[in-house]
Formats: sequence, C-alpha cells, structure tokens
Amino acid sequence: MKYCAFLRGVNVKGTNMKMAEVCQVFKDAGMENVVSILASGNIVFSSDKNADELKKILEKAMSEHFSYEAFLFIKSQEEIENFWNRNPFEKNDDLHSYTFVGNYGIENILMKEFENSLKTENEDAKIVTNIFYWQVPKGNTLDSTFGKILGKKSLKDQFTSRNINTFEKILKKF
Repeated sequence: MKYCAFLRGVNVKGTNMKMAEVCQVFKDAGMENVVSILASGNIVFSSDKNADELKKILEKAMSEHFSYEAFLFIKSQEEIENFWNRNPFEKNDDLHSYTFVGNYGIENILMKEFENSLKTENEDAKIVTNIFYWQVPKGNTLDSTFGKILGKKSLKDQFTSRNINTFEKILKKF
C-alpha cells in the first residue's frame, strides 16, 4: 500500500535534515519506493504494514538517526486525495490555504483555537469531514494569532500543517 509520511518540525528551529538522508532512513526501516516531496518532510513510500505500525517504526528510526524527538503522521493515498478534494476554499492568489494533518479529533481543538484568536481580514477556517482547513492572507501566516499556535509545544505531537498545494504535488507521486 502507498502512504505519505508528514514529518513535523523538519528544517525549522535547528532541526535540519537532507531529504536524501531521510529517504535512506525510511529505506533502512524497510520501506519501499521511497521518494521525498519538497524539503518540508513529505515522504511517499510503500509498505505492507498498517499506518499505526508504520508510525511507531518510522518515528523510532528517525529519532535514533537524527537524535531528535520525531513526530510524523502517516496517511494513505485515499486520505491524501480527501485532503486535496475536500478543500473548501477557492484558489486566491492573495491567500494561502493550509490543511492540518494530525491525530483523531485535532480538528476540533484547532477550531476552538481559531475561534478564540484574533483574525486578520479574509482569514477563515473550516472543518470538512474531520479535516481542518485554514486560509490566511499571504504574509500573515506566522504573524496571525492563530498562526502562532503552529509552534505550540503542547500540540507538537498532535498535528502538522501543509500548504494545500503540497497535496497536489504528493498526489502526482502516487
């Protein structure tokens, strides 16, 4: 079965890794057809194991190899298609749209955080089929009140986010 692993915290705050090296860690852990998408920690691969087993195996392998506490989220090709196809926001060159990949129920926590944050003009969030989507004006992603939760330590093992366009690139590799 084909999967995509979404690594959290790659190439930010001193956790720098070359994607070729990450791919080698995946191969050494028994994954096949391993390829990286962008430099932000999106690894497409094949395995006969289920997502829960893969998460444990790959987090352990990444943590040991890179000497950091790895957090990653494993999604199937079907789940990736859902992230892409269910995006509720229309394309707008002035706005970024993000999708949040994470643990079951994280979308409700994120929505509460969003509802309690100050919003910039045109900033919006929606939950579609248990997937949290966020749209924000370009240039305001990390400056917005909600954007600041992206690095919240208490949530670091709960989710990661990707620009919606990343999902299109991932789907092309399946």
